[in-house]
Amino acid sequence: MKRYVVLLSVTFCVTVLYAQFDPQMGQYMYMPMSFNPAAAGEGDMMKVYGMHRMQFTGIQNAPMTTIFSLTSPFLIGKTRHGAGVRFVNDRFGLFTNMTFHVQYAYRQKLGPGYLSAGVDLGFVSVGFKGDSVNLADMRDDYHDKDDQWIPLTSTAGMAFDMGVGLYYTCKKWNVGISYSHATHPLVHWGDNATVHLRGTMYVSGGYNYRFRQKDWQLKPSAMLMTDFASWDLNLSLLCEFKDKYRWGLSYRVASNVAILLGVDIIDGLQLGYTYELPTSKLLLESYGSHEIYLSYSFDILKQKHTNRYKSVRYL
Repeated sequence: MKRYVVLLSVTFCVTVLYAQFDPQMGQYMYMPMSFNPAAAGEGDMMKVYGMHRMQFTGIQNAPMTTIFSLTSPFLIGKTRHGAGVRFVNDRFGLFTNMTFHVQYAYRQKLGPGYLSAGVDLGFVSVGFKGDSVNLADMRDDYHDKDDQWIPLTSTAGMAFDMGVGLYYTCKKWNVGISYSHATHPLVHWGDNATVHLRGTMYVSGGYNYRFRQKDWQLKPSAMLMTDFASWDLNLSLLCEFKDKYRWGLSYRVASNVAILLGVDIIDGLQLGYTYELPTSKLLLESYGSHEIYLSYSFDILKQKHTNRYKSVRYL
């Protein structure tokens, strides 16, 4: 708790707080709609999914994230579109971050796959639990328990938010680029402080390699996340057997290594789990991070398929 108080007390010595609030995701390859609105409605399936992440367990007030989304393709005449809703509840330290977005994507046949352009519109709400701040034990030149800039009661503010993206997907590979918080939301906490959200760019891609033994696949993927002040690169490799069982490894550069597991419980119902260990000194303080993912997909366009599938990435 003390380390969070130190950071917060220094930060609030100025009236404007600049921060990147987008959460990390270990299983990003299953949830492209979470960071790229152009992925809304990919494939021919309606999809409901949820993810819960507990980061740095063992550390007080460590980050905890819940993501829920519903996305579906639809047709207007002969044109393809996608739509969805996305909700994120993120807590880290004494901060809370909630976002809600409505997503839309237009899909155009291009070569062997589809190119999509998407947008999400919604709001972001950022809160601070000022009633949990305790500076009584701070006795140094950098902290003042009577500092007027530190909120001593719970406070929150809301602002309009928008994101845009492009996404191309075909049978064997996918690639996308998106930019969240394009409006650079400015959340006001009364007259004393504001929270300025930086725009965050995501670049992602994945490839499916199926062996001659058709039961086996290798699925490398990567995601770069940056607000142009800091960056995060995640590299992953999954092995899949009979389009049902998955396991693999992931490495977030200079941050952690992870084990990924997944299984299709029944037709359309997918469960995934990730366990991460930090590669920094946080390993001495934390028991690692846990992430669980659950999704259900079903055919919404009622097309006649010669082969059943849930997503273009699982062909």
